[in-house]
Amino acid sequence: MASVFSACSGSAFLFHSRSFFPFAAKGPLLHLKRPLSANCVASLRTEISVPPAVDTFWQWLKEEGVVSGKTPVKPGVVPEGLGLVALKDISRNEVVLQVPKRLWINPDAVAASEIGKVCSGLKPWLAVALFLIRERSSGDSLWKHYFSILPRETDSTIYWSEEELKELQGTQLLNTTLSVKEYVESEFRRLEEEIILPNKKLFPSPITLDDFFLAFGILRSRAFSRLRNENLVVIPLADLINHSARVTTEDHAYEIKGAAGLFSWDYLFSLRSPLSLKAGDQVYIQYDLNKSNAELALDYGFIEPNADRNAYTLTLQISESDPFFNDKLDIAESSGFGEKAYFDIFHNRPLPPGLLPYLRLVALGGTDAFLLESIFRNSIWGHLELPVSRDNEELICRVVRETCKTALAGYHTTIEEDQKLKEAKLDSRLAIAVGIREGEKKLLQQIDEIFKEKELELDQLEYYQERRLKDLGLCGENGDILGDLGKFF
Repeated sequence: MASVFSACSGSAFLFHSRSFFPFAAKGPLLHLKRPLSANCVASLRTEISVPPAVDTFWQWLKEEGVVSGKTPVKPGVVPEGLGLVALKDISRNEVVLQVPKRLWINPDAVAASEIGKVCSGLKPWLAVALFLIRERSSGDSLWKHYFSILPRETDSTIYWSEEELKELQGTQLLNTTLSVKEYVESEFRRLEEEIILPNKKLFPSPITLDDFFLAFGILRSRAFSRLRNENLVVIPLADLINHSARVTTEDHAYEIKGAAGLFSWDYLFSLRSPLSLKAGDQVYIQYDLNKSNAELALDYGFIEPNADRNAYTLTLQISESDPFFNDKLDIAESSGFGEKAYFDIFHNRPLPPGLLPYLRLVALGGTDAFLLESIFRNSIWGHLELPVSRDNEELICRVVRETCKTALAGYHTTIEEDQKLKEAKLDSRLAIAVGIREGEKKLLQQIDEIFKEKELELDQLEYYQERRLKDLGLCGENGDILGDLGKFF
């Protein structure tokens, strides 16, 4: 039995990174430039002049009827770079800005543009990325003043140099970052061949891979999702709002129908402040309560010091070489899983539902294989919720612990060394790297400790055979087999 499981259970089997799905966002994706602290609502009592480009952007918004003297917020220089600052006291849930749909950058804007026809068959994010690149290079773009205030890059790990990425050695975030970069480059090469080069009249300016990464970063960090009928939309001005861990709700963005000018009506993006603020305070929102620190680092270029944001993904897989592959796959699928299953482990939280049953299923073999027979098909997952046999339970504990040990050996620093580094003032990117690798190592230790405790309990556990005999009345409460049956066990 051990050989069946161990053949498909190395470190690559258990602990590699989750597949990357662009823009499968759980919440609004917004931009954070260069965060120094995202833990509190900052008050900016002293007036700091903004760059001229920001003043020009604000004037454009006035001309478009988006802002006026009554608008309660304005762009300002904040610790993160640019943010929205309250011009007056603001109540909780008060509307702070509204932006009409005609200024949104989304698939509808692409479809209505000159490149709409050639982009019609593309994934929405690819079409919007090409649109961003083309509009950014155009001197007469409607959004030219908006583009002028955008940074060339953030602290997202997709922009890190090779030297900076070395600080992520051993982390799942490094693998994810490299996979994302490879994916983005492959998409660009395909677009270049199929769309850009065959349509030089539509794309007269050269488009580089760096241009494409810039557009990709804008969408990852600045686009909103979860609006009505809108899964990917960049909204100028609204995307200047930054993140704070103090905000614990996500219900701040709405799409409404309202006045968009003196004599026009349009859909409006309406943004509310989730906190009560004083004049001079920065307005914050919560980007996504469910994102891990690794996801925050990849999307926005910051992490939270809160250990609860740390996560480690266990990836389990039923090996195609397993002699019971088809039976196990059928059982997994009937229980809502598949050939691969991903389980996110968080700091100080119980193991996620389904992890232990899936592990036991993958390890099932030998004398326990009878449970894979069709007669058990409707009940087997319930059996897998509890220990199957001592051999099965011992195997999953040993493999998980060995894999944790191997993963921990892949980092180039210890937890103690990372904690020592955090005592100094670190460059923002190094601070992210140190925080991520320390968090991952602590979670690996947490996982190892959980399965170490399970190993110590192996002799006290009740396994399937004993439970079954008890159900049949053939085993006493203390585990003794009754009558002549004891001769056979």
